[in-house]
Amino acid sequence: MVTFQDLNLPASLQKAIDELGFTNPTPIQSKAFPYVMSGRDVMGIAQTGTGKTFAYLLPILKQWKFQKTDTPRVLILVPTRELVVQVKEELDKLTKYMSVRSLAVYGGVNINTQKTAVYEGLDIVVGTPGRVMDLALDNVLRFDNIQKLVIDEFDEILNLGFRVQLVSILSMMKSKRQNIMFSATMTEEVDDVLDEFFEFPEEVSLAPSGTPLEKIEQRLYKTPNFLTKLNIVKHFLADEAYSRILLFVNSKRLADFVLEHLEEDFPDQFGAIHSNKTQNYRLNTMELFQNGTLRGLVTTDIMARGLDISDITHVINLQLPETPEQYIHRIGRTGRADKEGIAITMVSPKEEEEFMEIELLMNKEVEVFDIPEEVTIEEKRLEFEKEFKKPKVTSKKKAIEKGAAFHDKSEKNSKVNLGGPGKRKPRKTAPRNRAVERKRAEKKKKR
Repeated sequence: MVTFQDLNLPASLQKAIDELGFTNPTPIQSKAFPYVMSGRDVMGIAQTGTGKTFAYLLPILKQWKFQKTDTPRVLILVPTRELVVQVKEELDKLTKYMSVRSLAVYGGVNINTQKTAVYEGLDIVVGTPGRVMDLALDNVLRFDNIQKLVIDEFDEILNLGFRVQLVSILSMMKSKRQNIMFSATMTEEVDDVLDEFFEFPEEVSLAPSGTPLEKIEQRLYKTPNFLTKLNIVKHFLADEAYSRILLFVNSKRLADFVLEHLEEDFPDQFGAIHSNKTQNYRLNTMELFQNGTLRGLVTTDIMARGLDISDITHVINLQLPETPEQYIHRIGRTGRADKEGIAITMVSPKEEEEFMEIELLMNKEVEVFDIPEEVTIEEKRLEFEKEFKKPKVTSKKKAIEKGAAFHDKSEKNSKVNLGGPGKRKPRKTAPRNRAVERKRAEKKKKR
């Protein structure tokens, strides 16, 4: 088995690895290492939770040489603020004994502080496309000396609507650089950007899109409505084995709703993270969860990609994601670093067909479990679960199409102007003026 010692890393980098307690690289780290070292463009395809961050940081740092410049030589783009913070932390751990200046830039904080840090000089920038673009447009962040561009979670960057910023950043750069891209899925949009800006990148694939991680036990519960799902969750939480949990929903409002209900029975044990929360709140909540102060988080898909939260015991899907691939990313939050995990998914009747698509993608049938007898089955449905009823047809056009359905009308109501030749009402004429008519008759007699 390959060890980090076999990669012939510099002593300063190997020392940092040893202090972290890592011995063997993950498969994607071993497989991508020689490709990144070659200097060619690389497109890595790997599931979430496989160690993609170190897969590009290790070869970059192995090749690191001091250069007398204050503008960045490496730019790392990631989709979310939380992932920026995480990559920066991993970078700091690896460069503990190296002379490398790095900076994290993202929205939601004072841009002037980040501008000052850029002016002081740096080597590696980790940022979201939006804030990197803001700094570039202000002519603060320059790409003249960029030697390596890393785009992590490529597909998610495009899914979140950052294509314009990404394309603009690529257009500002000189063509002579190494491009290192990592993505969990290969979508048409990813292919389009690759074709336009990158020249024949070497593909490093660890597993096909949609393959579930083997160490995750998946369970399925068929439930009548969302409130019953909440009752099942509360039943599970009575068990202390549910110690570090992520609960996924599809909307910010619903995340707050779930948190409010959990607070009733489990006060101060959960937090919520979504894009409506302030940056400080999100980072503080993440820290409280990481250090074990919080038992779990209720979140949207903002937490499904890239973030490496250790020792997640359970992932609970209260709603299915918009795409089957996103389900893989959600459950990939558990079962990381060779540890086992449990993914629980609850589906309402109208979600069952969607879950079949997920099973087709995984080529795996998930075992269905019975709802525990102690759980109360609710009858009430929330607004988003209620079926939309079409308004009654009242227009004349629809009335014509209905035909026989209108035969029961009373004779008075059935006299409707249906239009068309021969069915129009007689045209009204002006009232007759008898005095004028008499004068006209007298004139005729005189003639």
